[in-house]
Amino acid sequence: MPKGFPLEQCHAVITGASSGLGAEFARQLAPGAEVLVLVARRADALEAVKMELSGTRTKVLCCVSDLATEAGRSDLIAFLGAHEVRPNLLINNAGLGDYGSFASSSAEKTRTQIELNITALTMLTHAVLPLLQTPGGIVNVSSLASTLPMPELAVYAASKAYVTSFSEALAIELAPKGITVSCVCPGPTPTNFSKTAKRADGGDTNRDGQGLLRIPPSQVVGEALGALRAGRACVFPGVGVAIAGRVFRLMPRGLLRWVLRRRASKV
Repeated sequence: MPKGFPLEQCHAVITGASSGLGAEFARQLAPGAEVLVLVARRADALEAVKMELSGTRTKVLCCVSDLATEAGRSDLIAFLGAHEVRPNLLINNAGLGDYGSFASSSAEKTRTQIELNITALTMLTHAVLPLLQTPGGIVNVSSLASTLPMPELAVYAASKAYVTSFSEALAIELAPKGITVSCVCPGPTPTNFSKTAKRADGGDTNRDGQGLLRIPPSQVVGEALGALRAGRACVFPGVGVAIAGRVFRLMPRGLLRWVLRRRASKV
């Protein structure tokens, strides 16, 4: 097994850090980190997270940036240079979903999903790699959805399949350079994801069975950081999600499509 990343005294960049898993990554890293750079679009929410961490010894910097745009990603790299931050840990957490059929989706929201879930994660990683001190670490937040072709969440699931595949390839490429890459694939987690994924008309998704897989953000983040420390390329946090992830990956695709058609027909 590859040698993992030591979390102590890290200099971490966390995207999507204003709430949910991003804020939880900041909370769990803060007691031992040297520097945390929190990145999101909402300045007030970032400042709230920073205030929450004020009792720790960690230096916390807030960078307001829209990573779905090339300008926003450039602003973040410029921010790191201006504040003389040489990160050794990048946590790509920012992401977006959209509940409902692809045909009825907003072209703008679909484009933003792809830009944020795929392009931003890829190009930000490419831009940060030359700056990354070694030993270094990268955590990419994927999803259990990455193992499935998901009706009513098609673009999101496909984008997360990219994240998982990309992460596992990077883990092999970067290991000889002293950089550990871990991908975390959580199932249903109580964050703001569902709120932002719902459409303006209140359109939601079928949640049957999700209660069996739901775990808190603290457990997702704890297992993700544990995987990074241990040098594990991919982790499905929670017993239920770990079992589901293995079943979905091994299930014949024809059978999987049949199951999903049956599920969709009940909606």
